[in-house]
Amino acid sequence: MSVNQQAHTGPPYGQPQPGYQGYQQPAYGGQPLPGVPQSQYGAYNGPMPGYQQPVPPQGSLRAPPTSGAPPPASGASLPSGHLAYSQFGHGDVQNGIPASAAPIQRSPASQPFLPGSAPTPVSQTSTFQQYGHPPASVQQLSNHMAGMTIGSTTASAPPPAGLGYGPPTSVPPVSGSFSATGSGLYTPYTASQGPPPTSVSQGLPLAQPPFPGQPISTQRLPTQVPGFAPPPSSTGIGLSSYPPTTGAPRPPTMPGPPLPGQILAGPPASQPNHVSSPPPPSTMSGPHPGPPMSGLPGPPPPTHPPQPGYQMQQNGSFGQVRGPQPNYGGAYPGTPNYGSQPGPPPPPKRLDPDSIPSPIQVIEDDRSNRGSEPFVTGVRGQVPPLVTTNFLVKDQGNASPRYIRCTSYNIPCTSDMAKQSQVPLAAVIKPLATLPPEESLPYLVDHGESGPVRCNRCKAYMCPFMQFIEGGRRFQCCFCSCVTEVPPHYFQHLDHTGKRVDFYDRPELSLGSYEFLATVDYCKNNKFPSPPAFIFMIDVSYNAMKSGLVRLICEELKSLLDYLPREGNMEESAIRVGFVTYNKVLHFYNVKSSLAQPQMMVVSDVADMFVPLLDGFLVNVNESRTVIASLLDQIPEMFADTRETETVFAPVIQAGLEALKAAECAGKLFIFHTSLPIAEAPGKLKNRDDKKLVNTDKEKTLFQPQTSFYNNLAKDCVAQGCCVDLFLFPNQYLDVATLGVVTYQTGGSIYKYAYFQLETDQDRFLNDLRRDVQKEVGFDAVMRVRTSTGIRATDFFGAFYMSNTTDVEMAGLDCDKTITVEFKHDDKLSEDSGALLQCALLYTSCAGQRRLRIHNLSLNCCTQLADLYRNCETDTLINYLAKYAYRGVLSSPVKTVRDALINQCAQILACYRKNCASPSSAGQLILPECMKLLPVYLNCVLKSDVLQPGPEVTTDDRAYIRQLVTSMDVAETNVFFYPRLLPLTKADVDSDSLPAAIRNSEERLSKGDIYLLENGLNIFVWVGVNVQQGLIQNLFGVSSFSQISNALSTLPVLENPFSKKVRSIIDMLQVQRSRYMKLIIVKQEDKLEMLFKHFLVEDKSLSGGASYVDFLCHMHKEIRQLLS
Repeated sequence: MSVNQQAHTGPPYGQPQPGYQGYQQPAYGGQPLPGVPQSQYGAYNGPMPGYQQPVPPQGSLRAPPTSGAPPPASGASLPSGHLAYSQFGHGDVQNGIPASAAPIQRSPASQPFLPGSAPTPVSQTSTFQQYGHPPASVQQLSNHMAGMTIGSTTASAPPPAGLGYGPPTSVPPVSGSFSATGSGLYTPYTASQGPPPTSVSQGLPLAQPPFPGQPISTQRLPTQVPGFAPPPSSTGIGLSSYPPTTGAPRPPTMPGPPLPGQILAGPPASQPNHVSSPPPPSTMSGPHPGPPMSGLPGPPPPTHPPQPGYQMQQNGSFGQVRGPQPNYGGAYPGTPNYGSQPGPPPPPKRLDPDSIPSPIQVIEDDRSNRGSEPFVTGVRGQVPPLVTTNFLVKDQGNASPRYIRCTSYNIPCTSDMAKQSQVPLAAVIKPLATLPPEESLPYLVDHGESGPVRCNRCKAYMCPFMQFIEGGRRFQCCFCSCVTEVPPHYFQHLDHTGKRVDFYDRPELSLGSYEFLATVDYCKNNKFPSPPAFIFMIDVSYNAMKSGLVRLICEELKSLLDYLPREGNMEESAIRVGFVTYNKVLHFYNVKSSLAQPQMMVVSDVADMFVPLLDGFLVNVNESRTVIASLLDQIPEMFADTRETETVFAPVIQAGLEALKAAECAGKLFIFHTSLPIAEAPGKLKNRDDKKLVNTDKEKTLFQPQTSFYNNLAKDCVAQGCCVDLFLFPNQYLDVATLGVVTYQTGGSIYKYAYFQLETDQDRFLNDLRRDVQKEVGFDAVMRVRTSTGIRATDFFGAFYMSNTTDVEMAGLDCDKTITVEFKHDDKLSEDSGALLQCALLYTSCAGQRRLRIHNLSLNCCTQLADLYRNCETDTLINYLAKYAYRGVLSSPVKTVRDALINQCAQILACYRKNCASPSSAGQLILPECMKLLPVYLNCVLKSDVLQPGPEVTTDDRAYIRQLVTSMDVAETNVFFYPRLLPLTKADVDSDSLPAAIRNSEERLSKGDIYLLENGLNIFVWVGVNVQQGLIQNLFGVSSFSQISNALSTLPVLENPFSKKVRSIIDMLQVQRSRYMKLIIVKQEDKLEMLFKHFLVEDKSLSGGASYVDFLCHMHKEIRQLLS
């Protein structure tokens, strides 16, 4: 079926669709948050603790490209203020097309390397072959790697895009491969030396596709020999830091100039993703900067010349000597010997960052290749476009990738093959995902009294893959092959192809996703549910009153209660509301519509919690509007003079649970809480925070709840359909690992605002609260995943409770939550029939209607490993691996978890190398095309605060991030682990588009520009010291760099095109994310820069995380060990 063909939707599906179209979801992109702390390091929403400032780095930041200017004439030198732009985008770099042939001399690292001109080393005959773009589905990063030593070595600044990099050469990436030296460094072969690679053991494989006729789509970054076209199919990176396998001659190397200190350090970058420590005067709490995430958009920018006079470094950052790498046992021993091409002046070598796979390039290529056509789901086993690509989905029988994404769309036929590859088979399922307005919501099918048609044996629901037989009187189940009678009311004749005549009229026969109206048999106690209730439970202890929090909540609720979620066509929401305040005791309020004033009832016996009133506690907002308004006015006054600092916590949840039980309905508790619950009561906690446990075997206890009380409470909540959303406002340790248990197991959400300050944090908190109250949510939910014979669901990750091995139970499930499911083989699969998944979610809608939402997906099965590796999705794989690792820290030492991750990924890549790549020297790293970003993304996960915290990351921050990531979808983990970095100064003020993203490394930054970095929790705006005064005036409304205030939590509204454009970009990003991101202004060389650099994830981090280049070498070493 052609992709362009319109899906034939046939007649409308017979009945009005209630969906959730009706109530609007305002996007709170409004203004960014007020004020940011001076603090050093804004935690995962908290201020930054004081730790020592390294000397402000003087660094050479790369200038981003100006757009459109032609490359300078090859010999022209540019004044350092001007940026040269190369006419080639990143893709060309990867193919190493020299931008121009004029040689220029380059002194090590001190002089800007001119974009647009590539120097030719003396020793080389320059052949000017130009390669065209890479063949489809293949990106050869054939790099000029010859002159790069990998290892901790200083390096000269990488050249602008458009030049391959390595020994400066004007030849296409043809300069020979590395011979391995035993010392962990790579000495280059020069191209003029020795025979073509075939005879060089280290050499460049000329990768023939392994199977005739189908080149494997993999990308090879080989160094190449002149005259050989880049091989078509795998990415080979010529990293050989090991002894040559055979006695291939080693080229002579000329020592490069010895650089003092040899091992130059990574940027003082690694700040934690969130920090909270004693509050500085004006503090910062922001959406928590999270571990870096994979950057979204934009063609990779051309890279830029360093500014003269700053020494560049190995991992593209400045300053400091790099210390040993923890947990990477001596992977990079030895001092580098700088192999260099003869010819003046000899530049030191390093692996060029431009020659290794770039996330930005991959994202951009996918956008341009797959963003224009709709993704039609009619074909089995299609790999969808990346999450970073904007595309439309046409449902023609398989669920949209917005609902389900898999780690691989072609799964091995046997368990042996699956074990051999080590690729986890998992699906990330987001059953209630929000769709863009252009896509239609799942149709609601009503089969009346009899309910949905199901298989007699396995109870799978009717779906497009069921096979009708015997003229339509029976159907054979596609999951278990059992034959079931078609109920008389559902009978329909078949056409000549064996399809039912009403195929297109029935969503369950023609679509991948749809809903059934559930009958009373699907309801608790066999009676239809009442509409759910929302209970707002507000901490009124001293801390909450003093910060102005209570008054803020009460003011907001007056208007927010008009926006409770409602079914599509309903006039008003069916949800009832109730109010409780608490400190050491609980106060319940009667807000019955017949009362003139609200009445308060106090329950001081917190050990035996009960609800003192039934009638008047849960009310309809419109009926009781005046009484509720009066109550919300009185609460801040009643407790204004409180001196009570202690709080309880478990009894608050028990009270909400009892109220929902008494009302016989499901619902959600919104708890606003400020401190560790130390008052005498059930669930009382003690402060057990202990930094000394980090990196010990007992570290796992920091992530575990300190008492089992909350696990039991969570179980009771799930049984009642009582979901808990928690808003935390801590000024010190709060024990998120324990307080979050009930939220986590009931399917709720946690929000954390450390050192909450009204002026800087209120926007973020109010936007989060509005979205949380208004978003689509299903209550009392149970989800089951069925599979066709041969595989079964064995493991589950996410915010839920499981009382048996198959049913995922959630008191509440909202449109942002995902459940990740892992599958294992229990039999052989066949290539012909493929594999099927059906996810069925039973839930109560916000109007009290019991429904079943069904998502179906068909996958291919393969007997060749090459087919598995050709159909993987790295973003989903990383999402799964992060969740797997983050669960692992509950039971194993963090180091064990990290090592297991590295080992698994090395096995995945080694299996590919051994079984799918064409034979080549062991000195090359060869990556499958669709997994070429696995190393960079995996390194981001390893460096995240949960697995490798800096000294300033608090225990609460780590527990908080651990819980957040566990229910993130693929798009969220993507930008969380590899943040999106945009050069704002390159934004086109006249268009709606975002500027092209650049890679997350300090060497990509230019002192003369302003950048924005977002990771789904924070937005940083970084201002270089040399930014033009006019830009500063236009954006910040002040006349100089020194006057820019770090305390801004929102940009001033100024009437000029640049200010409007930047604010519109920020609003656009806020709308895309499920949480409102905190805005943090960072001035170059300011103390906050440490925090910002933590998110430049391709650089070495202060907490010991490797740079991307180093990690790639480390992975290569691991793979070689496995292969040998």
